[in-house]
Amino acid sequence: MAWVIAVGGIIMLIVLHEAGHFFAAKAVGMRVERFSLFFPPTIARFRRGETEYALGAIPAGGYVKITGMSPEELADLDPELAKRAYYAQKPWKRIVVILAGPGMNLLIAFVIFAAVLYSGSLGGANTIGNLAPQVTTLVAGTTVDELVSGEPAFGKLQLNDRIVAVDGRKATGSAVINTIVHDACPGTAVQGCRAAKPVVFVVKRGGTERTVSIYPRYERESGRMMVGIVLAQARPFGLLGAVGAAAATMWSVTESTVGGLAHAVTSAKVRSHLHSIVGIAQVTEQAVAAGPVYGFVILGLVSMILAVINLFPFLPLDGGHVLWSVAEKLRGGRVSTQAMWRFSSVGIVLLVFLVVNGISNDVSRLSGG
Repeated sequence: MAWVIAVGGIIMLIVLHEAGHFFAAKAVGMRVERFSLFFPPTIARFRRGETEYALGAIPAGGYVKITGMSPEELADLDPELAKRAYYAQKPWKRIVVILAGPGMNLLIAFVIFAAVLYSGSLGGANTIGNLAPQVTTLVAGTTVDELVSGEPAFGKLQLNDRIVAVDGRKATGSAVINTIVHDACPGTAVQGCRAAKPVVFVVKRGGTERTVSIYPRYERESGRMMVGIVLAQARPFGLLGAVGAAAATMWSVTESTVGGLAHAVTSAKVRSHLHSIVGIAQVTEQAVAAGPVYGFVILGLVSMILAVINLFPFLPLDGGHVLWSVAEKLRGGRVSTQAMWRFSSVGIVLLVFLVVNGISNDVSRLSGG
């Protein structure tokens, strides 16, 4: 079931991306010939008005075909149709139509990140914090967010246990820390020495309270008695705070995506971590299985990555169309198709190279290689 939801979520991101192009094109008066989910060969189609709606067999994207997407097409078009062709429109209209696709993906990611942060979900806040470490999404609390392997609490407490009381006192984040600090080793404190008496935790787990006794150990580096837990709760965000943190998260994801792809060109180690759409779907499925909030955050991340990659300035990506519309506006005349594709060829080769690497990684991983 999680797999179906994950694939359905990714398909919805593609549909909404193309819907952005579609509705923007209709809004500025362009003629849309086809709205296709996935790439040919076409396995199903129907027509409504002047637009054909199609379903392709290759689940690797989708596209909206607007009349006159190449300058060379204009000469062969009926004069009435030519008026509504893509290249017959002013550059600003073309830019609006092209940016509407990735813009839709950016909006989806922004809404998801802001909603998750505003909701106060610990799991969601922790996941977003991992995506953007510079954005503070967690604060000290009473929920076990991390257990350190080999430390006294490991195997006794569990992730997401909520500490209700410590040694008979109602727990706050600081109360837990102070109580543990005050339980000292007998004699001189040395690395790893055990406290003379245990700390008694009352924790709430799955709606049931239970009592757990744990002997802290002295940690010389920190100068504290420790049990090996990290306590956290979601940072409370108001609406404006959630909006600001969502924007900061998106900027961080953009930087890491662009930087990661740039490093992947020269680093085999970085390339080994690339995923194709198959791997992305599997990661999303795992996130959905972990809980709906995790799944939403990962879908927001996928939506962001789709937007960022589509904005690279190479044809046939959206960024390539924007680049040449801007170039045409600045030079006051058409840019030849040959010039556009010559410039884009290097970028296309690099992107294909990275995509092939991602597919190879996924095939190797799925086959156990």
